Amino acid sequence: MISRLPRWVEAGAFLLAFIAGSVNVVGLLGFEHQSISHLSGTASQFASALAGWSDKSWHLLGILVSFLLGAAVSGLSLSNTALVEGKPYSPLLLLECLLLLLAVWLMKDHPMWGHYAASMACGLQNALATTFSGAIVRTTHVTGIVTDLGIMLGTWLRGDGLDQRKALLFLLIIGGFISGGVAATWLFQQYLFLTLLMPATLCLLLAISYYLLITRRAR
Repeated sequence: MISRLPRWVEAGAFLLAFIAGSVNVVGLLGFEHQSISHLSGTASQFASALAGWSDKSWHLLGILVSFLLGAAVSGLSLSNTALVEGKPYSPLLLLECLLLLLAVWLMKDHPMWGHYAASMACGLQNALATTFSGAIVRTTHVTGIVTDLGIMLGTWLRGDGLDQRKALLFLLIIGGFISGGVAATWLFQQYLFLTLLMPATLCLLLAISYYLLITRRAR
């Protein structure tokens, strides 16, 4: 059950969703209106481009593969899908930070590769925040979260109980994703792709905070 998750999950999920929401808005504003943090629209665009033999097909395929590789890195580092204190989340968050910094560096002369780096960062994050005891924690997109929240609302209206902590977690993820998008929109108007320095910095701070938390509890 959600009650078995550590208490820091809510704050961590909000911040991860904030990061993903900000990265995705940078993609929508700067990458030809191309999403980064989730792949449903990208896969549809790839199918359409493939059917028309568009030159854009290879770029869209690169985005899909980059996201996949990022998730594979998390899968290689995390032994199972349980959300447990003590796992190597800090190195993965540091790697996400580096990928976002790499994306910023590539934007000037190689924007396509910058897009790939940002997509890989999101794939890594999405695989990092996984499932535990039936509580789905996905932070780079909100379709599944809104669906699960709707199911919970429907069962509550039917007269069943409501898992308030789980509902709060879902609301925080949605709120974090939207808040990150709002912040990135404001920053992009002034700083363009340098806006990615914001989510990169948050990844670094999360990595340090988690490391300090685990180190303190291990004493």
